[in-house]
Amino acid sequence: MHPTKSANTQSGRTQVAIVGAGPAGLFLSHLLHRQGIESVILEHRSREEIEGTIRAGVLEQWVVDLMNDMGLGERMMREAHFHSGITLRFDRRSHHIDMAELTGGKRVTVYAQHEVIRDLVSARLEDGGSILFGVSDVQFLDLEGKTPRVQFRRGPDEPIEELRCDFVAGCDGFHGPSRQAIPAAARTEYQMVYPFGWLGILTEAPPSHPELIYANHERGFALLSTRSPEVQRLYIQVDPRDDIANWSDDRIWSELHRRLEDDSGWTLTEGPVFQKGIIAMRSFVCDPMQHGRLFIAGDAAHIVPPTGAKGLNLAVADVAVLSRALAAYYKSGTTAGLDGYSATCLRRIWKAERFSWSMTTMLHRNEAESPFEQRVHLAELDYLVHSRAAMTALAENYVGLPME
Repeated sequence: MHPTKSANTQSGRTQVAIVGAGPAGLFLSHLLHRQGIESVILEHRSREEIEGTIRAGVLEQWVVDLMNDMGLGERMMREAHFHSGITLRFDRRSHHIDMAELTGGKRVTVYAQHEVIRDLVSARLEDGGSILFGVSDVQFLDLEGKTPRVQFRRGPDEPIEELRCDFVAGCDGFHGPSRQAIPAAARTEYQMVYPFGWLGILTEAPPSHPELIYANHERGFALLSTRSPEVQRLYIQVDPRDDIANWSDDRIWSELHRRLEDDSGWTLTEGPVFQKGIIAMRSFVCDPMQHGRLFIAGDAAHIVPPTGAKGLNLAVADVAVLSRALAAYYKSGTTAGLDGYSATCLRRIWKAERFSWSMTTMLHRNEAESPFEQRVHLAELDYLVHSRAAMTALAENYVGLPME
């Protein structure tokens, strides 16, 4: 950020102002830096908060390849878990989906989102990148002009500062101000709120299974995941309005045992629970994802239920498209990529929304559904695990569809 002084504000200049230091904003800043394009990231939380907010992460193959290509994957390759398949469990039977065999060797990488953020923040700062933490009162001006401006404060009692730029990237999440800067009359928002949520726990225990287990049980969905050799992550379907205080550790473990058990003799390993909480689930898409010289990405533009493990991957896909379009603009002056940003991203987003919705409805129990509908979901699972074509379709979507 190159500062100048005006009568009432301190001003700065950059090429791309990025609002939000989540995966979308950080990846974008790195991608632009590789193209010689300057950026400044404005983040309302502290560095400690964004790096300390524990969130799961399952990375598609191409995202792992991108991190390695950018020189950011050393710790990931050392500490992550690499999964070549998943297990679907229903009617007390387990069925392994060998994704690597079905997709020509592709796999997914279990590496927590906050670990990705730590790697990206550290590398960006080491490269001399500008990340301003703890900013507030973000406002956008002249988004339809050639020099949009972002106003903000570095603290509640600090003076207003102004960042002038060529483009603004809104990577500030579902509740951030960027999407609201697209006029309501100019955008359409699509949303589905699910009647169930997830109760998630982190427990100090060794892995109970080498890969993820997705279970459809008459009492509701359950997921066995992992975080490290010493810490495991597990989820059960609950009412999103439920109070976590109603769920003792014993009750959670009892429910996990019932929903995850099968006839193979497999056992779930328990351990001390050190974190637990309930999250609601929704699907959401904003169309278009741009207005003037503002482009939104990641959770600012779309939300998926976590069942398909697509949220972080979609965020990276958005900014991969945006960085390519910006690089073309600065290299040759063409706006074709920028003009087509929304259309390009939304093609991938709607495919991921479909996959996430399909996995969610197939694996969860919805009390509003009839017994007929519930039997159809079980038939869908039974067909899936006995059809190579169906398993291939699931595997292709799970490991990540090709980028345009």
